[in-house]
Amino acid sequence: MASPRQTPIGTAPPSRSARPPLYTPAERARRDASVWTLVQGILAPVQFLIFLVSLGLVLRYLATGDGLAWASASVLVKTLALYAIMITGCIWEKVVFGRYLFAPAFYWEDVFSMLVLALHTAYLVAWWGGLLDARGQMLLALAVYACYAINATQFLLKLRAARLDHTREVASARRGPVGEPAL
Repeated sequence: MASPRQTPIGTAPPSRSARPPLYTPAERARRDASVWTLVQGILAPVQFLIFLVSLGLVLRYLATGDGLAWASASVLVKTLALYAIMITGCIWEKVVFGRYLFAPAFYWEDVFSMLVLALHTAYLVAWWGGLLDARGQMLLALAVYACYAINATQFLLKLRAARLDHTREVASARRGPVGEPAL
């Protein structure tokens, strides 16, 4: 007798419930037609580049004590880039999904984005109000950047999922209906 984990010979394994596609056909059409998709496609790598430069400057300051002004300015620029991508991302989400935030397809990415936004804003408050010394501000910046890296990874995984969905759709269309050869 086969154990519950084994599939008897000659039978197909039980199918796992497939994840629904990230976009419905209508959402994909709105995504592809929206100028905000291009804006996000430009801002995301620009923000990531700013992040890398800023991370290097922050780490340099923490290691050597040199370059506080450059490190601080870079975190401010990164924060402004984040605000820009968040605002335009909300507009994009409204165009594609009909709501500014927390569309089911991007719910957890948006939740974590709120944490990233809150931490960037906490950095601004600490910097502007002098609430932390320079080292404390740079350590806060590192915490902010760790959360940003997690959030960026979430979005990259969603981008990958969308591409895999598209690949499956194209392959399915090429095969045609079950039992019929594709044209």
